[in-house]
Amino acid sequence: MRADPAPVTPTARLFALEQFGIKLGLDAMRALLDALGRPHDRWPSLHVAGTNGKGSVSAMTERALRAAAVRPARHTPPHRPRLEERAALDGADVAPARFEAALATVFAAIDRLLADGTLPHVPTFFEVSTAAAFVVFAEAGIDVAVVEVGLGGRFDATNVITPVAGAITSIDFDHERHLGSTLGAIAHEKAGIAKAGVPLVVGDVPADAWATIARDADAAGAPLVRASDGVVVDAAMDGGHARLALTTPQGRYGPVRLALAGLHQAGNALVAVRLLETFAARNGRPVPRAAVEAGLAHVTWPARLEWLRRGEARVLVDAAHNPAGARGLASYLAMAGVPPMTLVTSVMADKDVANVLAPLLPHAAAVVATQADTPRASTAPALAGELRRLAPPSVAVQAEADPRAAVRSALAAGRPVLLAGSIYLVGPLRAWLVDEGFRTA
Repeated sequence: MRADPAPVTPTARLFALEQFGIKLGLDAMRALLDALGRPHDRWPSLHVAGTNGKGSVSAMTERALRAAAVRPARHTPPHRPRLEERAALDGADVAPARFEAALATVFAAIDRLLADGTLPHVPTFFEVSTAAAFVVFAEAGIDVAVVEVGLGGRFDATNVITPVAGAITSIDFDHERHLGSTLGAIAHEKAGIAKAGVPLVVGDVPADAWATIARDADAAGAPLVRASDGVVVDAAMDGGHARLALTTPQGRYGPVRLALAGLHQAGNALVAVRLLETFAARNGRPVPRAAVEAGLAHVTWPARLEWLRRGEARVLVDAAHNPAGARGLASYLAMAGVPPMTLVTSVMADKDVANVLAPLLPHAAAVVATQADTPRASTAPALAGELRRLAPPSVAVQAEADPRAAVRSALAAGRPVLLAGSIYLVGPLRAWLVDEGFRTA
C-alpha cells in the first residue's frame, strides 16, 4: 500500500515560487493584504528605498529606535541566508516557527483568492514573504516598522504602506532591466514611494536624479528633506571606519565612530539621522541624541565590510553586487591599506559584470569564480571567462562551481580572502564560515 505523500509546508510552497521570478505591480499585493485584514495598517512605518545603503540606513534607524525604547520591527530583503531574517522584532530575527505560521496564514488567504477568482495567479515569492512579515508585525503589536524596499519602489510590493516618513538613500545603476537605463529613470522608480503629506529624506544623489525625485515628490505632494541641507558634517577615517560629527537644524550628534566600515557609511548615517528626526517630529516619539548615536555606533549589519577571522585566516565579506557597491568596497580597501587578496565572487547573469568586478580587480592577487545557488547566477565557467578578459595577466582566474570549495581553495593560498558579490552567495557562505569557526574580527 502506497503511503500518502508528505504535506507540502508553507516554506516549501514559498520557495517553489522562486522559479517564477520578478513581477512588478501592486494589485496582487493589495488584494492579498485586504484578505488578511490589512495588517500593514496596524503599525506606523518608515519606508527606505535606494540603490545602495538602504539596508545600512534601515539597520542604523532600527538600532536607534531600540535605544530610544521604541519597539521596532524591520523588514529586510533578501534573506542572508535564513528566510526569517526578512522579519526582525526588537533587533532579533523572528523564530522559524513564527514565520512559518505567518506563511500558512498568507497561503490560506491566497488559496481563497485563487478559488474565487480574485487573484488570476499565485503572488510572487517577494509578495508572499513580505505579506508574511507584515502579519508577524501586526500580531506582535510593534511601535513602528522600518520597511526596506525590495526592488525599485514604485511597483515594489512594500509600496502598499503609508509611512510616517520615507527615505531614498542613493541612486546608481542596478537592475536596469526592470528600472531603466538612465539615472533619471531609476530615480523615477525609487521616487515612486513618495506619498502625499509624507516627508521624503533624500541622500546624496546625482543632479539629474535629484531633479526627477523633486518633480515626482512635488507631483505626489510629498515634502522633500535633502539630508545634507543645513547640516555641518565633520568626518575623518579611523581604521577603515568614519568618525562622524553632525550638526543638523534639529540637533548635534557625535563625534561617534560608525560601527559599519567604509567612508560611504557617513552618508548613510546622515540619512538615518534625518529620518529619525523626521520620525520623532511626525510621530511624537522622541529619539534622544544618545539613542541616535547608539544607532550609529552599535549597529550590526552582517556581510557589509565584515572581517571574519579563524586563527591566521581572514575573510572580508561584503555584498557588493552592483557597480556602486563595488566602488565603495574598492575605496575601503584602498583607504584601509589592505594588501592584495584572493577574490571569491559570483554575479547574477543579468548584472553588468565588467562594472561590478572591474573596481575590485586591482585589489585581487587571484580570483576564484563560483556561482550562487540560484538560477539567476552566472555559471562559474562563464564568469571566469569574463574575468580573464578583465583581469591583468598576472591575476590567475579559476572556476569552481561549488561555493564552499571555492572558499577552501582561496584560503589554501594563505592570503586574506575577499568574499564579495551577490548576497545569494555571500549570505550562505558567511553562515557556513561561522559554522566553521570564523568569528567577526
